[in-house]
Amino acid sequence: MDSNALAAYLRAQATEFLRALRRHRESGAGTGAAGANGTAVAGRAASLADNVDAARALRRAARRISGTLHTFQPLLDTDWAEGMRPELAWLSGTLAMEHAYAARLERLLQALHRLSGPSALPAPRPVGRATATVPATMPTGTSAGTPAAAHPATPDRGNLTVGAAKAGALLDRQLTLARTRAHSTALQALGSSRFHAVADKVALLASEVPLRVTGRPSRGATPEATPLPFDLRPLADAAHERLTDAVAALPLVAAGSPYNAQALVHGLSPDPAPHPQDAPWHQVRLLLRLHRYALEALTGEDAGSAEESTDVRLLAAGEALNRHRDASEAAAAAAQAARTPRIAPATAYALGVLHADQRHEVEAARYAFQHSWRKAPIRLP
Repeated sequence: MDSNALAAYLRAQATEFLRALRRHRESGAGTGAAGANGTAVAGRAASLADNVDAARALRRAARRISGTLHTFQPLLDTDWAEGMRPELAWLSGTLAMEHAYAARLERLLQALHRLSGPSALPAPRPVGRATATVPATMPTGTSAGTPAAAHPATPDRGNLTVGAAKAGALLDRQLTLARTRAHSTALQALGSSRFHAVADKVALLASEVPLRVTGRPSRGATPEATPLPFDLRPLADAAHERLTDAVAALPLVAAGSPYNAQALVHGLSPDPAPHPQDAPWHQVRLLLRLHRYALEALTGEDAGSAEESTDVRLLAAGEALNRHRDASEAAAAAAQAARTPRIAPATAYALGVLHADQRHEVEAARYAFQHSWRKAPIRLP
């Protein structure tokens, strides 16, 4: 595959970015439309759902453009690529925070419900344009504003049940506040001159990709019109090698242990810093994503590369690393809540059990990644 495939891929992602941006603006304008009776509610709910989908598509396109610029930067104009990458990373990271806080709260409330049995746990509240998420364990017919009916807990869950409701309420307050702030930050970002500058550059990218010009141009053509065709495979292979080297450095043998007690000691210590064992796994997740984007850029005319992009092993490994990231951040949120001053001992106990549960999920995700990564590649038909 040559640089023409790279240019086509970048143009396609830029087009997706602009399409998602248009959907996001249209759905945002639609939230203010009024209607009669249930029509207004239904229309507003549809606009909210479309707004969330558009924001997700916007993040996805921004990540793919940024990752592709990182992998294939030697083939692109250096100043342009180095200027675009951090701006796209800023945009995708800013837009992802509100959804991350909402998903984290839902995950923690569901875990509390599972660990303590049915109890009066709060449901996440809607913020701004985001849709409200009600835990799947809420009984049928119970509204979001009505607590689920409490049931007597088993004796071994008695202490946990006492503090679970207060722990859930504390997490709800902290993460809903963080979600609200993230929503405001995203709105400010989308209305800023910085974002408009990024959108303008992406609009130009949709029509013209600034490939680096080297070599002697053909007769009668301008240098800007004749970039030499480069083979993308060496750079894509380099991205794969970085991934395999990072995976080889992971403690895969230790990842199969049922629980890492050091994580609990670190998580509930006064030090709020992230767990040091998680950083290499987060890095592997990013490198796997870059590898997948490189394979996507290679697909098209080359059928073999198209098969590589649908490797079931990569899909399973990516899902395991996503679960690892979610559980790690949820455990950190539980530990942060446990550091809240003057909370009741039962509340602190429930948060400690919740933190340990999420660290168990971290270890399970590491084991799942190890299991999927060591399998032979399996191609989809």
